Amino acid sequence: MEEVYLLLGSNLGDRAVLLKQALSLIRVRAGRVRSSSSVYETEPWEASPGLPFLNMAVCIETALVPMQLISVLLDIESELGRERDGSFNAPRTIDIDILLFGNRMIDEPALQIPHPRMHLRRFVLLPLDEIAHAVVHPVFGKTVGQLLDICIDKLAVDIYKPLKSIASDQ
Repeated sequence: MEEVYLLLGSNLGDRAVLLKQALSLIRVRAGRVRSSSSVYETEPWEASPGLPFLNMAVCIETALVPMQLISVLLDIESELGRERDGSFNAPRTIDIDILLFGNRMIDEPALQIPHPRMHLRRFVLLPLDEIAHAVVHPVFGKTVGQLLDICIDKLAVDIYKPLKSIASDQ
């Protein structure tokens, strides 16, 4: 079993319901959920159109290898209405990114681990810091907390008031 950190996000449809559904499907198909962050409402990155995102970080234990896990996550996204048209930062019903997979480093066309832009984005680091403050990034050698401290992204990332945590509802 390996410890994996994921980021879930949604800015189309009923964002909170889609996060709950994704988390439920992850539990069934990918592995045991060890912890999850609060839900955060975040400005869309690089002015992508649509509502603000709801984002949350999740730690799972999985027996799947990285390529199996990404396949499962892409299937969950598709099942929840995610349409991929090739555009970057397009609005989406659900987005599930693998941030960290143990200490693995993978650089394949279909999968990059650690996530290559996680250190640049507060909407990733803030929820991740809540559940993985002392986890060390295998490339940069800094903890998630240290990466958050030096992150220059200034986009708004705020606790989503109507729904601090969706994990407890499961």
